[in-house]
Amino acid sequence: MFTGIVEELGTIEAFEPLSDGSRLTISGPVVTEDAKHGDSIAVNGVCLTVVTVGDGRFTVDVVAETLRRSALKGIATGDRVNLERAMALGERLGGHIVQGHVDGTAVLRGTDADGLTRFELPRRLSRYLVEKGSITVDGVSLTVVDAGEAEFTVALIPTTKEVTTLGLREPGDEVNIEVDVLAKHLERLAAAQLAERAHGAQARSGDNGGVREAR
Repeated sequence: MFTGIVEELGTIEAFEPLSDGSRLTISGPVVTEDAKHGDSIAVNGVCLTVVTVGDGRFTVDVVAETLRRSALKGIATGDRVNLERAMALGERLGGHIVQGHVDGTAVLRGTDADGLTRFELPRRLSRYLVEKGSITVDGVSLTVVDAGEAEFTVALIPTTKEVTTLGLREPGDEVNIEVDVLAKHLERLAAAQLAERAHGAQARSGDNGGVREAR
């Protein structure tokens, strides 16, 4: 579990293809201070497991499924990435609850006249966005300003641009998106309740119909 508050900008030092994915070597002196084998580190919002660690760098294996679903498929040696260690219980939750499970990708479209940064995303994800709600973009916890049918805007403060990759992005770049997990759970629960009510209504309608026929 993460908070969406990036701890440092790391650098991809090596990208090694594997039979079922890739192995990344990433420099990150801050996140490796207390990291060990098996720990979780979010790389551009993707929760990955540390394989080896030492000398201010660590390696992670990225399976083919993760590459397919995330923007990590386009990563290259020398690229900068947002890094965050898994949060510890009792710490302040500065951002919002982030799982590190990317739901899909969006495309940066640019900055509008009001200074808001606009992204285009699939409609299947846009239904989870609401004005003033939370969204994770490349591992950065942000607040939605406007939520459209296939796009959304956020306001990036200078600090966010300075300490994350969002200050390096250009129009057309693909970014990782994780929508608010609470919205997904609520949708699931609501769908189940609506289905139960519909089933109950059908059953009652059938019973009443049988009674009427008997009379």
